[in-house]
Amino acid sequence: MMAKFVTVSSCQFRFGFRESPPPSLTLYPRRFEVSGRRFPVNPIKCSSSEPENSEDSAPSLSSSLSSSTNEVSTINSSTYEWFTALGGIGMLDTAYLTYLKVTGSDVFCPIGGGSCGDVLNSDYAVVFGVPLPVIGFITYGLVTALSAQLGEGNLPFGISKTNGRFALFGITTAMASASAYFLYILSTKLSGSSCMYCLVSAFLSFSLFFFSVKDVKLQEIQQVIGLQICLAIIVVASLTVSYSTAQPIPSRSSDIELPYYLTEVTTSSSPYAIALVKHLNSIGAKMYGAFWCSHCLEQKEMFGREAAKLLNYVECFPEGYKKGTKIFKACADAGIEGFPTWIINDEVLSGEVELAELAEMSGFSLDQANEANQLQ
Repeated sequence: MMAKFVTVSSCQFRFGFRESPPPSLTLYPRRFEVSGRRFPVNPIKCSSSEPENSEDSAPSLSSSLSSSTNEVSTINSSTYEWFTALGGIGMLDTAYLTYLKVTGSDVFCPIGGGSCGDVLNSDYAVVFGVPLPVIGFITYGLVTALSAQLGEGNLPFGISKTNGRFALFGITTAMASASAYFLYILSTKLSGSSCMYCLVSAFLSFSLFFFSVKDVKLQEIQQVIGLQICLAIIVVASLTVSYSTAQPIPSRSSDIELPYYLTEVTTSSSPYAIALVKHLNSIGAKMYGAFWCSHCLEQKEMFGREAAKLLNYVECFPEGYKKGTKIFKACADAGIEGFPTWIINDEVLSGEVELAELAEMSGFSLDQANEANQLQ
């Protein structure tokens, strides 16, 4: 008598029930007895839905995971390269503005209307006594250094990569918030003034912020969204407090009209300055400027009253300035774009220039300087 096959959980158990022959006829290596009957124990064979070549499937899964990891690593590395590049550009931009701010120089007095110099010299270019370009240089430097370390996966002080990404996210959030506030200031308090460097910095800040959002996962952003909002509020509130006593620069409308007027030089000239001016005139050096340019006046003050009268100076708006006024032909032919501008031996020097640098550029010899000192 045979029993039916019973299948349990894909494993086939085969039980054979029959009369066992005498031990003398057939020997079974494994058996058990129940109530005087002997039952052979057949091996249990389990079938599985997974493929039999499990050894081949494991390497395939491992290869797939490895490929996915490499793809994510490449994406992150590419993102951090963008961070580093944009941060480096921001450092160059703010380093130049920092130099101008610290030295008291100006970008240029542009032809008509406001300029980056107006913005850079305004009360809004300082935050709690610290020049704004200095703060920008530091933040761009932090972004550049941190993104470079994240790209290499080598963060200092045992900082994890997740915390490093959160820190980068926080810095770029603060930068984007500050840039948005500065754009508001530029369009309201500094209306009529243009600042190309400010706009470039704002573009870089927003780009870095969007890259950081892309780098941080959505689930992680949800964890820190409250902190980011608080950080943005703190930045805007701090700037508002700092600018509470700031004075807006006068609006420069398109119909502004400036009649020509003479500027007065108040300082006295030294024999050295007079001798230098005579030497500059002898080699055909020229200074181009505009009557309303404060930096042109400061350049003349360096020479002094007597020397300034001898200076080979070209006024680019001798008839005054108003909408539609064209620059003086001599200035246009020389390609003048800002004031003051020096042209010495076919070389162009922009902005205020120290007398020592003018002497070096023009080949003003030490003997000539000594002769000037002897005349003193």
